[in-house]
Amino acid sequence: MPEISRRALGALVGGGALGAVAGTAGAAEAVPVERPFRARPGAASGQRPNILVILGDDLGWADLSSYGAPHISTPNLDRLARQGVRFTDAYSGSSTCSPTRFSLYTGRYPGRTEGGLAEPVADRSQGLDPHHPTLASLLKKAGYATALIGKWHCGWLPDYSPIKSGWDEFFGNHGGVLEYFSKLGQLGEYDLYEGDAEYKDLRYYTNVLTERAVEYVSRDHDQPWLLNLNFTTPHWPWLAEGDEETGAEIAEEIRNAKSQAEVSAALNHHDGGSVAKYTEMVQSLDAAVGEVLTALRRSGQEEHTLVYFASDNGGERWSYLWPLSGEKFVLQEGGIRVPTIVRWPHRIDGNQVSHAPNLSPDWTATFLEVAGARPDPAYPLDGASLAGYLLRGEQPPEHDLFWRVRANRALRRGKWKYYRDAKGTDHLYDLAEDLREQADLAADRPELLAELKAAWERTDRTLLPYPA
Repeated sequence: MPEISRRALGALVGGGALGAVAGTAGAAEAVPVERPFRARPGAASGQRPNILVILGDDLGWADLSSYGAPHISTPNLDRLARQGVRFTDAYSGSSTCSPTRFSLYTGRYPGRTEGGLAEPVADRSQGLDPHHPTLASLLKKAGYATALIGKWHCGWLPDYSPIKSGWDEFFGNHGGVLEYFSKLGQLGEYDLYEGDAEYKDLRYYTNVLTERAVEYVSRDHDQPWLLNLNFTTPHWPWLAEGDEETGAEIAEEIRNAKSQAEVSAALNHHDGGSVAKYTEMVQSLDAAVGEVLTALRRSGQEEHTLVYFASDNGGERWSYLWPLSGEKFVLQEGGIRVPTIVRWPHRIDGNQVSHAPNLSPDWTATFLEVAGARPDPAYPLDGASLAGYLLRGEQPPEHDLFWRVRANRALRRGKWKYYRDAKGTDHLYDLAEDLREQADLAADRPELLAELKAAWERTDRTLLPYPA
């Protein structure tokens, strides 16, 4: 990975991504400036870590104060970054939530499975094949307890659920979106479950999930554990704690809907929201993560727990994404580059920043390696483990980062990015110099464009085709 250029570094600092770490907006205390990542070899104890995977939902790359948001204060996530490593060039597996979750759960490109072709999963006919190995099922075979709390979005009952795909416990919603109080969701039905049974709780959903996660990490575990904690915050509808009245109006629209389209329109909440409301939602996510991390510390497990925080895809209309272009649904940087923080006190020093490019399936491979679990050879991973880089001082994996959605295609190799837009036009960008993807070098570097395009097409030929 080449060193980031002065121009790109300036863009990051100008957006606050590095500068904010040295002083979060409104913070009373200064903190040390980040230093470039360097592994701390030789600290292994033989104890396998717990793995806590926390996902925000539609959280944009610069929506945290430690990534540059000038108007959003996220002290808990900023503290997590100071205690670990903040990644500037981390990407989701896709630009929408279901495909990214497929890629993270399986360690493979979404297009390897039929369910992963849905962008996103939208009805009961689609889902993650229960016979496909997952991070949870592979860790379970290796002696881990497994739980998923929050948003699943990889299929509905009766055919699909986390319980069928390797998680011992599930508490959350099956669909991609729900009204935060009534729990009426994407199919117009109640969507909060414990295991495979409905669970009634009409409190603000972020608080409900936080409470469950605190209970889980506070237990007296007798084996290492994996917890996937998937918040729906700050995904629409635009509701914060105390917005029961607006939530009730949306719930009534859902109950009165005559079609799936009307249900979706109610939940999409296009006539609601604001920058202020979105800020409130992101800050509630930060507070929730803070509660869970406090419980982890009090439980005595913090030292030997690997915490990974990211978003499931890029942000959308209320997100702060500067200096990126694009947003959720497209493969420009704003749709796939996501805030990503990793902390493991026993093995990784804090207050570090990494510019190593990585993708959701890379983290699946990483978690399996640090847990001593093996992938299923019949389902080879597309991700490359970062464990050697993080723990042993090796160079980060050098492999192409690949994305495919119906309307776009993209591939990143080092600093170069190949992108085809919805009109079928091919673009080439030097991300080290042009993070905003405005200086199209396709005409200047036709041989490189052809090389990256051919690499994309080679991978594409190994994936399932989209249904007509």
